[in-house]
Parts: sequence; structure tokens; C-alpha cells
Amino acid sequence: MRLHPVDIKTLTPEVFRVFGTQNALVTAGDQSGCNTMTIGWCQLGRLWNLPVCTVYVRPERYTYQFMESHDYFTVSVLPAGEKKTMQVCGTRSGRDIDKVKACGLTLCYGAGGAPFFDEAEWVLVCKKAYVQDMDPACVLDQKQIPPFYGEKGGGWHRIYTGQVVEAYTK
Repeated sequence: MRLHPVDIKTLTPEVFRVFGTQNALVTAGDQSGCNTMTIGWCQLGRLWNLPVCTVYVRPERYTYQFMESHDYFTVSVLPAGEKKTMQVCGTRSGRDIDKVKACGLTLCYGAGGAPFFDEAEWVLVCKKAYVQDMDPACVLDQKQIPPFYGEKGGGWHRIYTGQVVEAYTK
């Protein structure tokens, strides 16, 4: 494995650059099966005095069932040159293809058997701490809704906040 464990307190991922340009993969499952998808939304910080990572998954996504049925998920930030992987994992469903195999990714496993990818620049392994559905009634600026929801966008996301229990970097 090319990645090595790193103390969560010393990892300083460039979250604003990464999620503005190269994105990442959120993955859930275990050694018996998993699914991954490209994400462009993510928050890192502290909640209840714990280091946390928050991601968003729509119920119609195949990854959703893995997020719901497992206690852990991972966020793997791949190098900027992995645009084809990001495109495949963001447009193809794991119901139809094995995205890990199609993209030539190497599976590794962290806490709770959570799958992540050895090709990543950095990885966060998260234990679910809080889950909630987004509520359209809580959106203060209704002009933000059209690009992401409705006829073309799809359903409202479920919010998953996980305690970061492990981190890996190159």
C-alpha cells in the first residue's frame, strides 16, 4: 500500500481547492461488496468536539444503500489527473458496472472494514455520527435550489456526518 496512516490532528487537506477542482470519491461497504461515487460537496471541521467530515448522497444513488447499511464511509481524494475515474464514478451506476474494476482502482480497507483506494492522495475513514435528510423548507435563498434539484437535478440529498477515525496520505 502506498498510503500510510497519519495523525488526524496533523493532516491538513486542501479541502477548498480539492472540492473546487478535482473532487473525490465517497465509498461505503465492506470486503463483501461496496460502491463508490464522485462527490463535489464536502465539509470538514469539528462537531461535538470531534473531527468530522460531512458528505451528501441522494436516495436514488446506488451508493445510498451502502451508506445506509454500513456504519463507516470513506472519502478518497484522487490526483487531479484522474478525470476519467471521476467521470466514470460520477456518471455510471454501480448497479450496471463494477466501477472499481472499470477504473483499475486498488481497494484497501480501514476501520470498520471501510473501503478506500490506494491511488488516493489522501483518505478519511469516517464512522457515521449524524444522518439527516435535507429539507427544502430550510433553504433560506430559494434561488439556490434550481441548479441542483427539480426536474433535471434529482431528489434531495441525505446528509451524512462522520467522525474521522483514520486518515491516510502519501
